[in-house]
Parts: sequence; structure tokens; C-alpha cells
Amino acid sequence: MNLLSNLCHGRSSGVPRMALSVGGRDCLRAGDTCSSDDTCSPRLRTLRQCVAGDGSVKLGPGARNQCENAMTALLSTPLHGCQCKRGMKKEKNCLSIYWSLHQSVLHESEVTTVNRCLDAAKACNIDETCQKLRTEYVSACIQPSARSGPCNRPKCNKALRKFFDRVPPDYTHELLFCPCTDTACAERRRQTIVPSCSYEDKDKPNCLAQLRICKADYVCRSRWAQFQYDCQPSEQSASGCKQENYGACLLAYTGLIGSTITPNYLDNSTSNVGPWCSCTASGNHREQCNEFLTFFHDNVCLKNAILAFGNGSDVKTGASQNGMPSPATDNQSPNLATTAPGVSMETEQNILRAQIPTQVNENDRLWGDEGDSTLPSPSLSDHGAEPIRLSLLLGLGWLLPILLLSDQ
Repeated sequence: MNLLSNLCHGRSSGVPRMALSVGGRDCLRAGDTCSSDDTCSPRLRTLRQCVAGDGSVKLGPGARNQCENAMTALLSTPLHGCQCKRGMKKEKNCLSIYWSLHQSVLHESEVTTVNRCLDAAKACNIDETCQKLRTEYVSACIQPSARSGPCNRPKCNKALRKFFDRVPPDYTHELLFCPCTDTACAERRRQTIVPSCSYEDKDKPNCLAQLRICKADYVCRSRWAQFQYDCQPSEQSASGCKQENYGACLLAYTGLIGSTITPNYLDNSTSNVGPWCSCTASGNHREQCNEFLTFFHDNVCLKNAILAFGNGSDVKTGASQNGMPSPATDNQSPNLATTAPGVSMETEQNILRAQIPTQVNENDRLWGDEGDSTLPSPSLSDHGAEPIRLSLLLGLGWLLPILLLSDQ
């Protein structure tokens, strides 16, 4: 049994101390002393997060280390060994401090209900990066805007993209894909991305119109292609995924959040997900639109990936590795192409091959600090790559004389 478990259950000396006594060090005073100390105060706050919920919280490896470090540090403060007097003033406050250090042994034999969604929020609060960026996007998404009304959606989406790009999946996936057995938990999970600003609107736009806007941006287009590749369903695969990689599918899914086709849970009674759009007014393209929605609503790979994350049976939890083959975007669902008339499918696929990322890591993000992509809409002509080649040649032209002079 590790140090944190021992101390949280009052077993540091083999038997739990008595919380109420007629003597001993006062936890209330010890708590005041700790709160006024710049070193002790943050450690006590961390510990309270660690033991919240009757000690049933299950944290990631990094967060658990922080918990144990905080507990170890508090052993050398007046809080260690403190007690409370029965009938004392502010007895309840005193006992709350005591039980932060010694989780009640009365609960040891009880079966506690683990709420992984709550646990995920606590784990994020303990991690500095996760807590900071989560606070940033929540603030951005609930702040009213004089120009945009109830909220500033572009600013909200920018903050969301930053959060899901920079915070490790250990935290983001737990927040977004934690398993729920009741509507309260499911609603908390649905509210993760502040859907009132980032997702919902008065009316649902046409899905193909939203997809066209997405494909006009290099980054969104690449994320959509990545999602189609990593979450491509397969009836021949036992996992339901052609790539046999649930983790990559979930990572590709989160890559869409903050875009014009942001997906989210459709309600608080199921785990069904999809973008906020409809196929109304699709005209002759109704079938194409339905195929787009089906890739979210009826995708066995995506559904299995979310379910497997919840029950811990993930398949290859890592993301797609370097050397990813060309995406199956328009190859697997040709009707989803929203390109201009007359553009060959081969050209479309060549463009996507050049755009799709092979690996997204902490130091190489598609969406940077500058926010929304400012790249021009991709040219869909067969010679779209020529300007890039020309710019490379011009760049090498001035570099060559410098290299030659340095050799002399």
C-alpha cells in the first residue's frame, strides 16, 4: 500500500488517531498557520483535491505523484498530528482539516461509487497546465460579448482548440469520454466543452455548408481527414475500426473540437455524438449530407472507442504514428467531397496527402498561439503545388551563395 493510501486512511502509525480529544495540537490553528504560509497553503489545497469524495478519486500517474509529494511535505508542518476538541468553536471547520489529512477509517469497509467524470475534473485541477487552460476556455466561453451576444464563439473555439491541443490525452480524454450511468453525470460530461457557446445555436445550419467552411481551411480540413482515417469503421475488424486504434480515433475526434464541425454528445441519456447541424435544405445532396452525419451517429468504430475507454479495454491507446498512409477521406466516402465541379478525385486526394499531419505532439501543433488559421483556402487545381515548389527554389537561390562563401 502506498504512502498516500496509508496516510489518507490514518494508518501512518498502524491505528487511526482520534479526531476529537481533550488535548493535543489544534487543527484549526495549524490550518491557519498553513494557510498563511506560501509553501504550505498550496500543498494543503492539493491534498484536499486528492482526497475529495471519500478518497475514491482515481488520478493519473502525474497527479498521484503530486498528491504524494503534498502529503509528504505536510508531514513536517504543524498539521501533522493535529486534533480537534469536542464542542470547540468552529469544530466542523477543524474536523474538515483533520479529515483532509486522515480520510475516515469508517468508510474503509463501505463500497464507494466512483464517478470518473468528477475524478477527471479533480485530476485536471491538480495539474497546472490542465487547470490553467481549462479555466481559460471556460472563461472565454461564458464571457458575454457586445458584438457577438451571449458569448464570443470565435474566442471560445480558439481557447478550446488550445486546451485539447496542449493538454495530454490522459486528462482531456478522461474529461470527455468518462463513463456515465446516470443523467446527471452524462450532462456534466456533455457540458465539458461549454456547448451553449461552442456547439449549440438557435438554428441548426446545413451540415454540408459547415463542411465546406471546414474544408476551406487547411487545419480544419486536415483534422477532418485525420478523423475519417483514424475512425474509419470496418465490419471485418473485431474492434470495429479499420486501423485497430481506439486511442487514435478519440484523439482525432477531439481534434475537431473548436472547428465549424465541432462534435459533442447529442443528449444526456446516451453516448451518441455528432456536430450541431442538420440535412434540411440539402436538395439533391441529401444523401451526401446523411453520409456525413452517419460517420458520427452510426460509426461503430467511434462508438466502440468511447465505450472501450470507459471500461478500460482500449485497443492501441496511442495516436497514429509517423508514416500514416494517405487518408481515407474521399476515398472511402466519395460522396462527401464538397469540392468545386470538375475537380478530379485524384487531385483532391493529393492535396489531402500534403495537408494531413503525421503526428501531433506537444511542440508541433497545427493551431498555434495565434489562434485561427489564417492560411488561404487551398487551391484545388492540378497545379496547386507549383507556387510552393517555386517559393522553395527561390529560397534556395539566395542561400546557395552564402554556403559557397562559407567554404572559401
